[in-house]
Amino acid sequence: MQNLLDLDPASLAHWLAERGEKPFRARQVSRWVHQRYAADVASMTDLAKSLRTSLAGDAEIRAPGVLRDTTASDGTRKWLLDAGNGNAVEAVYIPEDDRGTLCISSQAGCALDCAFCSTGRQGFNRNLTTGEIVGQLWHANRTLVADGYAAPWVAAGRAPITNVVMMGMGEPLANFDNVVPALRLFLDDNAYGLSRRRVTLSTSGLVPWIDRLRDECPVALAVSLHAPDDALRDRLVPINRRHPLSTLMAACLRYLDRAPRDFLTFEYVMLDGVNDQPAHAAALIALVRDVPCKLNLIPFNPFPGSGFTTSPRERIRGFAHALQDAGIVATIRKTRGQDIDAACGQLAGQVNDRTKHRLATRIPLAVAR
Repeated sequence: MQNLLDLDPASLAHWLAERGEKPFRARQVSRWVHQRYAADVASMTDLAKSLRTSLAGDAEIRAPGVLRDTTASDGTRKWLLDAGNGNAVEAVYIPEDDRGTLCISSQAGCALDCAFCSTGRQGFNRNLTTGEIVGQLWHANRTLVADGYAAPWVAAGRAPITNVVMMGMGEPLANFDNVVPALRLFLDDNAYGLSRRRVTLSTSGLVPWIDRLRDECPVALAVSLHAPDDALRDRLVPINRRHPLSTLMAACLRYLDRAPRDFLTFEYVMLDGVNDQPAHAAALIALVRDVPCKLNLIPFNPFPGSGFTTSPRERIRGFAHALQDAGIVATIRKTRGQDIDAACGQLAGQVNDRTKHRLATRIPLAVAR
């Protein structure tokens, strides 16, 4: 059975053309799946009954099953999703007054082993399929609509999710062939219709794939920097040993030629006594001075066995002020969802013993409707 969530616009048109259908049918089917959140072909009532019958034998709409759905005191909502074979991934919804952001995972686990990231501690299990990536957005929109989510833009007819950030579990560019078709669906007017400025991909710095993304599907780019020099970044972000900072900065400048914004975002997790001293701020200023950018300073979110602690708040503010005094836009990220382990760097697809048993016995899991 073909999972329709796996097909980007061109692939869906080709798949239907092979069945003798005209191009407008692809637009109809896409709107049913991605804008009306249809769960099956039978509900696509403006398709001819004969076509619905035919498609029902060949196609399905299959998003990852929900293992756990938790909401934090600040409204942040986290879904633990079944990725098969005992694996789970997490997606996080972050509500704001003027937008609804979904943080999406691209891999079950991660192979890059950044020193301060909980996901990396569990190792790499597998890449998510396009359908599993898109299914996170499909599920979030569908569930929030069913729950009666109230926001001004929803009342005006827009979907609950207005922004997508590929900042969940995994390194998106290491799953390039599945991530890019998902991005195309996020952007397509007959699917989710998000602007390139409202879709952000975060990478630890896989330089060849940054160039490919620029050429094939440029969206807003965030680079997980976390250190101002190669020696420290080699320790914190091991991929730096393959793609050092000089190479990475050159790739960032190339990306800006086609980026939807005139700046990139550099993410910088603040680790007490590790990368938060005045000398680090000075080195960081020198590193990024020639790259139009915004620095997003992220207070470290501790997890058991991390070996790091969070920089004191005053030191983070002082670090931000040093950047700002040098003419660099610098913000301090507001920590969200800490009471459900949904904050940046905490996602780890944690599965408790009861859920492990449920996965092992393969009890069918219902997608929330």
